[in-house]
Amino acid sequence: MLSRSAEGLYWMGRYFERAEHLCRLLRWQVEILVDRPIREIYFGWSRIYMSLNRQPPGGRLELLGSDDYTLADAYTLAGDLTFENSDSIWSCFALGRENARQMRHCISAEMWTCLNLAYLRLRKSSIPEIWKTAPESFYAATASEINTFSGVAEATMYRDEGWHFLQLGRFIERAQCSTALLLSQLAIAKLRDVSFDADWTSLLRVCQAYDAYNRNYSVDVQPRRVLDLLVTDPSLHNSLCCSLEAAAAELDAIGPGPQEHSSAAARRMAGRMSALIQNDWPDRDDHEALLEQVRQSGWELHDLVIAAYVNYAIEDSPAR
Repeated sequence: MLSRSAEGLYWMGRYFERAEHLCRLLRWQVEILVDRPIREIYFGWSRIYMSLNRQPPGGRLELLGSDDYTLADAYTLAGDLTFENSDSIWSCFALGRENARQMRHCISAEMWTCLNLAYLRLRKSSIPEIWKTAPESFYAATASEINTFSGVAEATMYRDEGWHFLQLGRFIERAQCSTALLLSQLAIAKLRDVSFDADWTSLLRVCQAYDAYNRNYSVDVQPRRVLDLLVTDPSLHNSLCCSLEAAAAELDAIGPGPQEHSSAAARRMAGRMSALIQNDWPDRDDHEALLEQVRQSGWELHDLVIAAYVNYAIEDSPAR
């Protein structure tokens, strides 16, 4: 596969996974504006911005004791995260569609049609319009459209290297988003020197793992159990261990690239990250340090993938 095609499909998978992840975060965040304590609302906004490694408009979030200020801040923050910055839902969706437009020869006609319908709806939206009714329904609908696109891709896309690059982008992005979210949860809880059940319950709901937690541990929410479920449970489709194993499997399916040293290093890195979760997590108490190690390794894995399949030297490419 041409490096340009591999890169476009890889980034398409990453952008749509990032947009869907942010939709879930914002859906839960705007839902709790109705009846949750102000402390919990500000915890949610801080968690989102810390996981994105971004500063909110104005530079920082302040916990004020007024519902009016809280709602005004929520409107501004939601607008920033939905439309106005480079990591917003709109930016990720538009960039993902642009990659799909350039890769029309690699995706199915049904995928392009599904994507365009969602794009046209998003292009007509604005934060004042969304805020008039139920903003959570907008985020739920957008996440549903991205999931529909993934389902259409699953049903119609040819299983060549392009498919594996698309999936590789999704799983690497999912692992990085999950790690960043867990680290932000732990960091904010540490800063406040207290852990609230509501904060960990909201994390489970954002990660679509609340029912799975209840099935495994009952309704008693304990931070250690939440982390174990979200990191190590092989039956939870978006757990960290599942994402890392899936990324390693996609790299194996793609096989050696033009830069064989980098592609082999990428496969080893993915295997080490998966083994780190499976073997080290149960025996270590410094889970924050372990997750930070996984995050650093995730960045290295991305760099290795790009070096192996995209930005390799011409002289290292195979003879034609």
